[in-house]
Amino acid sequence: MTQQNTLALETVEVPATSTHKYSIIWLHGLGADGHDFENIVPELHLIDSSSIKFIFPHAPIQKITVNNGAEMRAWYDILSMNELSRDVDVRGIEHSSVLINRLIQKEIDGGISSKNILLVGFSQGGVLALHTGLRFNQPLAGIVALSAYLPTLESLKNQRPEANKQTPIFMAHGIIDSVVAIEMGKMAFDGLKTMGYPIAWHDYLMEHSLCVEEIEQIAGFVNTVFK
Repeated sequence: MTQQNTLALETVEVPATSTHKYSIIWLHGLGADGHDFENIVPELHLIDSSSIKFIFPHAPIQKITVNNGAEMRAWYDILSMNELSRDVDVRGIEHSSVLINRLIQKEIDGGISSKNILLVGFSQGGVLALHTGLRFNQPLAGIVALSAYLPTLESLKNQRPEANKQTPIFMAHGIIDSVVAIEMGKMAFDGLKTMGYPIAWHDYLMEHSLCVEEIEQIAGFVNTVFK
């Protein structure tokens, strides 16, 4: 069901069917919404699926510069399609990060250990999963960034707390992605690896999407970090 709170993001939630021990917060891409990945839950075939609660937030609706100011759900504005541009909506990223932090804290306040909370994101959502998760002040189970990049990589060097310096990261990308070039994802991966994060890279012969092999490997990662 969809929930709304004036101080929080609207979410689509798939509750645990037995004792709730783990939480996965899954962030959609530009122009989509929380329903976008709702159907992936049964496809993952997770070992402890009955104990996992899935939370799919809706990003706020805002105007997108590169789309002629059209309004859509987005975690931040896209100011330029030039991948080498330094013109990044950092304020928008930070604002959405605060909202995602509230979702994480809500799970912790509900009795879930931070070490049992996983952040997943696709495209813009992957940017937020990395940006938020690696700056969170309590250790998380892991971070999954799909078809994503990290425009705030440089500032992370001075903003990362000790708590998440050993958080496992799964990055995946399509080799023929025409929306977010694989080079952008690889640049983020290389930067995070250089900073010492335990990170793994996967790529697939696909565009800006997910594939069966990728879903299977995401499930393997989740089964590994949810112990």
